[in-house]
Amino acid sequence: MTITRRNLGLLGAAGAAMLAMPSVVRAQAPRVVRYTHFQPGRLDQPKHAAALAFKSTLEGLTGGRMRVDIFPAGQIGPAPQVMEQLRLGSLEMAVVHDGGISGTYAPYQVFSLPFIWENQAIAWKVLDGAFGAEMAEDMRRRANIRLLGHADNGVRHFTNSKRPIVTPDDMRGLKIRVQPAPVFVKLVESLGASPSAIDWGELPAALAQGTVDGQENGVTNILAASLYQHQKHITLNGHVYSLHAYLMSDRFFNRLGNEEKAAVLQATEIAKVIHRGMTTAQDANAEPILKEKGMTVQRLTAPQIDAFRQKAQPAVRSWLEAEIGREWVEKLLSATRAATAG
Repeated sequence: MTITRRNLGLLGAAGAAMLAMPSVVRAQAPRVVRYTHFQPGRLDQPKHAAALAFKSTLEGLTGGRMRVDIFPAGQIGPAPQVMEQLRLGSLEMAVVHDGGISGTYAPYQVFSLPFIWENQAIAWKVLDGAFGAEMAEDMRRRANIRLLGHADNGVRHFTNSKRPIVTPDDMRGLKIRVQPAPVFVKLVESLGASPSAIDWGELPAALAQGTVDGQENGVTNILAASLYQHQKHITLNGHVYSLHAYLMSDRFFNRLGNEEKAAVLQATEIAKVIHRGMTTAQDANAEPILKEKGMTVQRLTAPQIDAFRQKAQPAVRSWLEAEIGREWVEKLLSATRAATAG
């Protein structure tokens, strides 16, 4: 066959088109959001139900231009590792509990001030208002992590295998597991018990082996890890309103187009509502849920709770002010007073 100049031109154009094809394919490939959290990958778990809602919403809003891959149950790694990956931009998104955040962004410890919020409605006013926005901007600036929103990790209560706890004096002599965050160590010490910092993944074994007598967590986490199997008693004292934060690498977020950014924010709002609703329902029904699991439940009166507050709050506040500065503590208390009055 004689190759004419015209044929050479056609062959050249075809070759150029073939060379260009990989870049076209790459341009059409979805932008992947790797999304990790620390609860089991089951629909009865608020974190996972919310993650699935985020995935469905974001992929729908972007017409498949963004894809969400979910990694439940800490599959990416422990919280400090996840936070570092978010900071560096090597992980796109995570929902992390409050204790896991503080090692990277210390001011988040302020939410561990005990007995500050009477109910979820007050907490949400503070978190969704000016205080929450100021903290989000500070985290973005200092840690390169974008705080998209807050949801519940459950109102935290004390459980143990030894005896009912009704007064702070009942805590004396008990070995209580706390998450690896110094502020929780100070909280338990202030009530006369012996704190032991143990990672979440090691907690069931520590309770089963008697390494510790008890622990403190919300209903959601007690159910998620079946902690009731090794804990006979729970006291519904609600010492800390624990949080989960929806976090995204700021580097990743800034690479998104305006429509994609808006879709991420909208998907987060939907996930947050589901997450909050499921956790709040479990907290509100703590007594029947945990009695059904075989636990004895102590529901404290307001004066009994105040006895815990009088011992714990001054000690923890003093520690927090020394650790992160008085400004964040004062701002949180001021925002709480305004939310309560409003």
